[in-house]
Amino acid sequence: MLVDAKEKSTRVEILGKEYSSPLICAPVGVQNIMNPEGEEATAKACANLGIPYILSTASTRSIEQAAEASGDGDRWYQLYWPKTDEITISLLDRAWNSGYNVLVVTLDTFQLGYRPGDLDNCYLPFIWGEGCQIGFSDPVFQRLYDAGKYNDPNKPSSVFDLLGRAANPFQACKLLYNALTIKKSLAWISEISGANYKTWKDLAFLKEHWPGKILLKGIQSVDDAKIAAGMRGTIDGIIVSNHGGRQVDGAVASLDALERIASDETVKNSHLTILFDSGIRTGSDVLKAMALGAQGVLIGRPMMWGLAMGGELGVEHIFKCLRADLEINMALAGIKDIKSVDRNILAFEVPAKL
Repeated sequence: MLVDAKEKSTRVEILGKEYSSPLICAPVGVQNIMNPEGEEATAKACANLGIPYILSTASTRSIEQAAEASGDGDRWYQLYWPKTDEITISLLDRAWNSGYNVLVVTLDTFQLGYRPGDLDNCYLPFIWGEGCQIGFSDPVFQRLYDAGKYNDPNKPSSVFDLLGRAANPFQACKLLYNALTIKKSLAWISEISGANYKTWKDLAFLKEHWPGKILLKGIQSVDDAKIAAGMRGTIDGIIVSNHGGRQVDGAVASLDALERIASDETVKNSHLTILFDSGIRTGSDVLKAMALGAQGVLIGRPMMWGLAMGGELGVEHIFKCLRADLEINMALAGIKDIKSVDRNILAFEVPAKL
């Protein structure tokens, strides 16, 4: 109390670059189901506010389209790591040549989690080609697809095969109309989420083909963070994340994981940049994550709510509200500089006397 906090600083340094706040755009896929403007609106909003924009591999815009919308903004590329090395190299080359300077490698989605909500609704936009645009626009994937690489006798390989699976005439018409797109979508899905598991040794391949910095997204254990800490020269940072709770049922809360990871002496004394993802909704959430050792936080669902309600301006509004909420909470807590935040601002146990 009694701290003059009229002048406050939310400026942070992430991966050697200074930003006006710790807020970062999370890599969210299939954004056109929120708003027809999709990733282009989000990219423009982030560029306007000076916020790092992360493009998802599951985007409804190509790498190049999103880059054009981002303009001079700072942009990173999130990789769902393809099965075929040649395609991986193509995606990395396209991203680097389009001005993306950080590679975010998602580690927790080599296979999609069991998602009863999606299954109950019989909902998977990728089947209809939504969120496959980065693959569909890739020349290497297109060449391999045309050459028959993905033909499988156990999967639909023609319009007639698809029609044989229709449950009723309406579905048959829908399948007939979208047959070629569905076939191509299944091929792309098999590339990026068809149980294509990788190992720590495989990260050297990405470093060989990516000139910029690399972040690992999906780290939840101290042991994994320690391995990353020992990969100086290959891995520059980690994103503590449980994929918004969409992959493993009952997964550890990311904030609990962050506390354990960031307080580990090996990790704390390493070169790693530590970012946080999953569950940020308010300014006080940002403060908690920063106090526990995060240097920046990714914003996902709230950003999409803004996109759904107002497109580019809606995304801007969400980030501005979070920034205002953060500054107000800093003032009320007597914090003048967010870089000074540490565990001392937190109460881990508050015994209640009822």
